[in-house]
Amino acid sequence: MAVRPASMVPFLDLAAAHAEIAAELEPAVLAVLRSGRYILGPEVEAFEAEFAARLGVRHCVGVGNGLDALRLSLMSLGIGRGDEVIVPGHTYIATWFAVSAAGATPVPVDVDETTYLIAPTAVEAAITPRTRAILPVHLYGQTAPMAPLLDIARRHGLAVVEDAAQAQGAALNGIPAGTQGNCAAWSFYPVKNLGAAGDAGAVTTNDDNLARRLRLARNQGSLTRSVHEMIGSNSRLDELQAAVLRVKLRHLDGWNDRRRSAAARYLARLSGSGMGLPAIAPGAYHVWHQFVVRHLERDSLRSTLAAAGIETLIHYETPPHLQAAYADLRLGAGSLPTTESLAREIVSLPIDPFMSSDMQDAVIGAVLEWVRLGPGAQ
Repeated sequence: MAVRPASMVPFLDLAAAHAEIAAELEPAVLAVLRSGRYILGPEVEAFEAEFAARLGVRHCVGVGNGLDALRLSLMSLGIGRGDEVIVPGHTYIATWFAVSAAGATPVPVDVDETTYLIAPTAVEAAITPRTRAILPVHLYGQTAPMAPLLDIARRHGLAVVEDAAQAQGAALNGIPAGTQGNCAAWSFYPVKNLGAAGDAGAVTTNDDNLARRLRLARNQGSLTRSVHEMIGSNSRLDELQAAVLRVKLRHLDGWNDRRRSAAARYLARLSGSGMGLPAIAPGAYHVWHQFVVRHLERDSLRSTLAAAGIETLIHYETPPHLQAAYADLRLGAGSLPTTESLAREIVSLPIDPFMSSDMQDAVIGAVLEWVRLGPGAQ
């Protein structure tokens, strides 16, 4: 039996990010350890101020993770039992989980065939008297079509909560992702463009009252010790993660530039290969959280790349509406055709800011060779 080679091209090398900025990162972490202040201290306050300033919004509220950022956003907007929230079918299931955790019902709609982003026409068609919010996802590093979504929301009196977990640094027509809805939820899970050294998240908003409710909700309903104004959660961004994020935030633009350069190279070298390549929406500043290609023989391509020591992933192999967790919605196969086609056909190629040009050449060469020989020859 042939032995699979060690990964020549890892999908993502998190240790490389640490190594590149170790001279800044390690003293920042050590300073927190020595401070004796680990919860809701100066590092969290500083990160919240810096991230809000970067986006040009009034408030950033650090929370424990991206799922809680979404959940607490919905709950703080008063969304709960009996309400419906419109979500894209093609997204990580945590988008749906947040709606369910708030007590509401996710109502999925299909996505655009070319950008894979939520389709505004499908959103409008899904609105019912129980609809309270639209939850667009800025997927793979590209901003959802906010102008038509905001127009729909205004006409129907709906809230808009942006899922910006994959979009740190992205923009559309010069407007940063995560700045136009009632609020935006961010994940800083380690693999994100801006990633912590563990779980971390935040909510950004221009709404003073909503920001106050979020600060209460994350800290057991309390802003003052022993005074609990509401039933809250324990979901606080901790000082260590905030310190890591403050350092990495200074490098985000440079790392995103590397992702954009790598994406441009993929697009140029794979053009005309017969692979379905990512579409960039007009006016989009894409930060390439993932580089997703599409082919009917996706599984054959993955096998060939794996044999060459090239790691790939599928985002997302089983859509939320076909998962056992949402069997009660009774949305069978065929209910979201574009979402289901994507699940069968897409694969994410490595697009690590720390991937060398030789590594990327290896990926491109392996893909082109697979195309040249044809899937049946593998």
